[in-house]
Order: sequence, then C-alpha cells, then structure tokens
Amino acid sequence: MTTLQDFTARTITGKEQALGDYLGKVVLVVNTASKCGFTPQFAGLEKLYDDLSGQGLVILGFPSDQFHHQEFDSDAETAEFCQLNYGVSFPMFSKIDVNGENSHPLYEWLRSEQSGPDGDAISWNFTKFLLNRHGEVVGRYAPKTEPAEIEADIRALL
Repeated sequence: MTTLQDFTARTITGKEQALGDYLGKVVLVVNTASKCGFTPQFAGLEKLYDDLSGQGLVILGFPSDQFHHQEFDSDAETAEFCQLNYGVSFPMFSKIDVNGENSHPLYEWLRSEQSGPDGDAISWNFTKFLLNRHGEVVGRYAPKTEPAEIEADIRALL
C-alpha cells in the first residue's frame, strides 16, 4: 500500500527531502500560491502550525504556478514572500505541478486517494489533503476551506 513514505520532494532551499521523515505526524499537504485570492490562508496555516506542531502536526506547502501564474518565478522569491508577509515556518517545497503530465508523483497519489468535486484534478490553489500518522490520506478540503475549519479534524487525529 502506498503511503507518504514512498515519496521525496525538493525543499524550497533545494534539498531533497524524504517525505517518510514525516511518518508519525499528522500531515496537512497544501498547494500554495503567493499571488492568489486565497493567499491570506497562509496566516491560518501558520496559526495551526504554531498551535499544533508540538502535538504532532506538520504542514507541507507546495507552491504551484498552474492556476493563472500566481506564483513567483523563483523559489527564493516565494520563500521570502511567505516569510516576510506571513511568518511561514512550516516546511515549504520547490514549485511543482499538481495536475497534468508533469505533476509531482506525490500529487498524482494524493489525487488518486481522494477525489474532489471535479474528479481527481486539483481545481485551484490551496487545496488541502489531511494525512494520518501512518501517512494515509484521510481527507481532502476545497481551496475556499479556511484552515481553522479543518482544526477539529486535525485534532481528532492528534
């Protein structure tokens, strides 16, 4: 059975990261964008991370430029924007595709595990996937779902 441990991803600073390192934690995976109407959700994500990381939550942010080019060209610009504007301290990764023939293998798996209203495709920035401590997908949330609305589901897994 495929789980989070079967994937790697490049961090926003260029290091290859084994996602299996996050097994044992409750994981919220989010495709992000710095210039989107939902970008203020970074504040809510950071609040969840601040409040619950000590209990075992980790948030993994994956910038994507697939929706109206709402992400910076470079990872350095994205990292700086997230830190300066929202104080993002949770792990961020290098820009990826979340749909299509070049989609990251992690997102191919996430989409196959939990379909959304439009099938398995990611419809927009800030789609969220919740994974249990075993690295299994247990929920998918629409872009307009605010991070605070997911808190009860996260706490139930902690």
